[in-house]
Amino acid sequence: MGSTLTTKTRSRGRRTGGTYRPMAEINVTPLVDVMLVLLIVFMVAAPLLTAGVPVDLPNSKAKAIHDEDNRPIEVTVTKDDKIFIGETEVKDGNLINLLRAMTETNSERRIYIRGDRSLSYGKVMQIIGDINGAGFNKVALISESK
Repeated sequence: MGSTLTTKTRSRGRRTGGTYRPMAEINVTPLVDVMLVLLIVFMVAAPLLTAGVPVDLPNSKAKAIHDEDNRPIEVTVTKDDKIFIGETEVKDGNLINLLRAMTETNSERRIYIRGDRSLSYGKVMQIIGDINGAGFNKVALISESK
């Protein structure tokens, strides 16, 4: 697989004595095959690693937020008025308590709100107002770029 052995030949000279010698050539075909399979696996798996709850985000020309915060909290509001933190559904009136419990060690943690395009403006603003009224100042809306 990785190298080949040469056969006895008279043209090799007296030094080798006509014995078997390994060649220093590497067969790269299996390496290329494995790399192509890994590339395809990652290309297929990458779109599946996006945020959990599917919503139809509105379009925006706003610039992306560049922040050193690596783990923002994502609050998602679906078109049927269900609220999720990450992929966990939040029951009525429990959103602020869960956010306080999640940010007790880091009160400056950023909160991203993902609202479905078909939601009314008032519903999204009510959730933003509730979160901001509870003392969370780093609240941002998520949209798709045009």
